[in-house]
Amino acid sequence: MIKDGQPAPIMLENYAPPPFLVEDLRLRFVIHETFVLVRSILKVSRNDRSPDDTGPLVLDGAELELLSVRRDGKVLEESDYTLTQTSLSIAVSKQAVIEIENKIYPNQNTSLEGLYVSGGVYCTQCEAEGFRKITFFPDRPDVMTRYTTTIVAHPDHCPTMLSNGNLVRRETFDDGLVEVTWEDPFPKPSYLFALVAGDLEVVEEDYETVSGKSVKLQIFVEPHNVDKCDHAMVSLKKAMRWDEVVYGREYDLDLYMIVAVDDFNMGAMENKGLNVFNSKFVLAKRELATDRDYANIENVVAHEYFHNWTGNRITCRDWFQLTLKEGLTVFRDQQFSADMTSRPLKRIEDVDILRSRQFPEDAGPMAHPIQPQSYVEINNFYTVTVYNKGAEVIRMMHCLTGTKGFRRGMDLYFASHDGEAVTVFDFLRAIEEGSGTYLKKFKNWYQQAGTPTVHVSAEFEPDVNCYSLTFRQTCPETPGQKEKLPFPIPIKMGLLDKSGDEILLRFEGEDEHKGCNVTILLDTEERTVHFSGINEKPVASVLREFSAPVRLDFPREDAELAFLMANDTDEFNRWDAGQTLAMRMITRAVEQQDLELLHDQAFSDAFLAVLQDQELDGALAARALMLPSEEYVSQQIKPIPVNQIREALDHLRRHLADSHRDVLLEVYQAKKAEIRGADSSFMGQRSLKNTCLDFLSSLGESALLELCYQQFSDADNMTDQGAALRLLSFSDSVIGRQALLEFHDKWQQEPLAMDKWFTFQALATHSDTLKNVKRLKQHELFDLGNPNRVRSLVAAFAEYNPPIFHAIDGSGYEFLADTVLELNDRNPQLGARLVVPLTLWEPHRKERQQRMCEQLERIADHPNLVKNVYELVDKSLSTKRSF
Repeated sequence: MIKDGQPAPIMLENYAPPPFLVEDLRLRFVIHETFVLVRSILKVSRNDRSPDDTGPLVLDGAELELLSVRRDGKVLEESDYTLTQTSLSIAVSKQAVIEIENKIYPNQNTSLEGLYVSGGVYCTQCEAEGFRKITFFPDRPDVMTRYTTTIVAHPDHCPTMLSNGNLVRRETFDDGLVEVTWEDPFPKPSYLFALVAGDLEVVEEDYETVSGKSVKLQIFVEPHNVDKCDHAMVSLKKAMRWDEVVYGREYDLDLYMIVAVDDFNMGAMENKGLNVFNSKFVLAKRELATDRDYANIENVVAHEYFHNWTGNRITCRDWFQLTLKEGLTVFRDQQFSADMTSRPLKRIEDVDILRSRQFPEDAGPMAHPIQPQSYVEINNFYTVTVYNKGAEVIRMMHCLTGTKGFRRGMDLYFASHDGEAVTVFDFLRAIEEGSGTYLKKFKNWYQQAGTPTVHVSAEFEPDVNCYSLTFRQTCPETPGQKEKLPFPIPIKMGLLDKSGDEILLRFEGEDEHKGCNVTILLDTEERTVHFSGINEKPVASVLREFSAPVRLDFPREDAELAFLMANDTDEFNRWDAGQTLAMRMITRAVEQQDLELLHDQAFSDAFLAVLQDQELDGALAARALMLPSEEYVSQQIKPIPVNQIREALDHLRRHLADSHRDVLLEVYQAKKAEIRGADSSFMGQRSLKNTCLDFLSSLGESALLELCYQQFSDADNMTDQGAALRLLSFSDSVIGRQALLEFHDKWQQEPLAMDKWFTFQALATHSDTLKNVKRLKQHELFDLGNPNRVRSLVAAFAEYNPPIFHAIDGSGYEFLADTVLELNDRNPQLGARLVVPLTLWEPHRKERQQRMCEQLERIADHPNLVKNVYELVDKSLSTKRSF
């Protein structure tokens, strides 16, 4: 249902090529103290591929003050064009030169789209449709244009002035103004345009590509942050070398620039040659940034750099193809991170995100295919489905084609489509043809929503030495899609004998062994495979490396899972077996309301074995010891018993800590002694040490809280100090409040450190948490205009503190709705992201459902509700059942 005053959905089926193309765009920005004058000169011509050969030139525009319009040098009167709130239409026959002058007010732009000001720095964010807030233009990705950008400003105000491409001219005028001109030789869509101007310092290094080309690398930051760029620079050089070696892609300009700004709606933006970053993903020093921050910086820097080819040189035909660039580039950055660190650990981390965030999205009212078929506001589809599930679809292709076959497909994709705006099916075709692998059924992954379940049953026939596995797939109904065609699902698997050794596999009817690992392709509703020469009943290790984004339904005894946890050679499945065991225990305890069921000796023994395994990498050991997240557990029990899940997890954590207190303390002290300073080589040891401290602190003993405080006080790095502060803040103790005060006094001038301070308090579970969150929202360091700060407090509370957010009186829901409405006019993108927890009401108990929907209705009734929020609220309420 479309509410009066709200726009109708844009449909993929209605796509038509642009009526006009823009061969060349010349932009001139004159920066004044309170406004910016923009002059654009567009060389336009009719598109022979468009069915519209008579209509006017329609240019997108929003919140622009139009000053003048010229066509082929002639000034147009108001009667010669049509101006609306969203467009400017001008009659053009075949081709023309259009010159437009308009005024914009970056200082008043709180949406952080288009040209805005962050900390005194002018910067842009044009993806997806922000360029129309800068000047009138056909703001769509299939209009590829060459850009020349001139910026004029006073050097006292803006000593640094940057744009895409190469700097070709700099001139100082008699009145002191400086003019710079940048030229980008590569055609690009408007969403990749960038401009930055302000008082910035630069850190720079030279990089030599494999072919011997010299590239200047520059990172621009505010002067006080110039000592925090080293890790980002190292990460960039690693990413450039990796892309040259793994994909044969060299950088194509002489200059590559990164700019860090504090106010940014997203993580970073891959604008051609001039990447604008959220400072969170650039700035790092060991005393300010955690090991996780360092890993995230390396990952995001690589992601944006990889976009240079998968997103920039080859871009999307339309926004329905968003996963073409994002899913592919996430897959590439995941490969890179796995090569830089630990492949099993990286896979566990990626699957953890998929299960805790994407699976619920696939099961909710916002479920959509990785290629959506419609949207009201495209910014709402920058989702974990498009990004992370999109990456999983690419991973499955890589699994089936092999590394060499996938590389041949990628080489063909680059060679065939360089400089073009294409579709996901152009990519699919290139991988299929280049690798020689049949992939046509993958269109079902692109066009169907939902998480498939693979049901597995096993049969051993000792009289004929045959072991059989039957795989069957189902997928639940999702909005607008009741029936689903079978997905192609690659299932990596192996068999273990009773000693834990891998079994050489041979399919029935074949003489040759296939090795110890095979990949079964399930691309029909059901398939059975038979293995011959199996002399004793094996244990099947199925879905190794999590080879497909599916739920696995494989009934087996707890003892079999414990066996896999101890013996599987696939590190992912070893971890997953432990998670499944823990999940079963928690589910039973919650459903039977008996916490004693959590006192399982086999699980406790397995926990101890991991804790004492000195051969296991510290980071992997820490992961193996961690209990399943509340988000993941909540998917297994419907309706969600929010408080009981938290109670069970807390009880299990305390039970394990109490049972193994001495060993946890021993490992903690041993790792503490091993670690020498804040060096990155000790990341694994720090992770295991802090995991031990996490379990120990759950006992609530004063001596253990003192241990936390000692680590907090002695720490020479933010990983250790932050881990200790998080535990202390949860304790609601005098010593915890003292630590929070000390942290605030020490780091109040460091925004990224203070984000952590806000988050730790938002995640506390004591009775005053919501009252404290509301108080913190009034804190002098809280800024509703800064997305990082809003996410650190409000989003952290709503997304990761279920018992308090889902308080039965609805107070948490009301608080979130209040914040969403505060952001309605200020920052629609941020407001839309915040409202998501309220839209996921269906799996909850009836009282919570009703209170969540009451707040959604309150938001829906708000006058002039922005379309970003409207679309999500409307879709959620459309599934509402009567109570």
